[in-house]
Amino acid sequence: MALSFYGLLEAALLVLNGIAVLHKDRFLKKYGLTVSPHSFESQSSVKNQVVGLILAVQTVMRMPLIPINILVIVFKLLLG
Repeated sequence: MALSFYGLLEAALLVLNGIAVLHKDRFLKKYGLTVSPHSFESQSSVKNQVVGLILAVQTVMRMPLIPINILVIVFKLLLG
């Protein structure tokens, strides 16, 4: 049970890492996932919510991801 929960947490960490390194101009604009940062239009569409999630992960989670990744690497090195 604990190993499957750890695997789920590790998969979530990998997804967050992937979102954090997405480049706005190269990747997001290519798929039409750009929204002006000062737009006050309705945020209820799925596209706007996905863009908001990506931007939030890129800005808020970038610094906490560094120590979390270091902890996971050390944990993997020590316990395999």
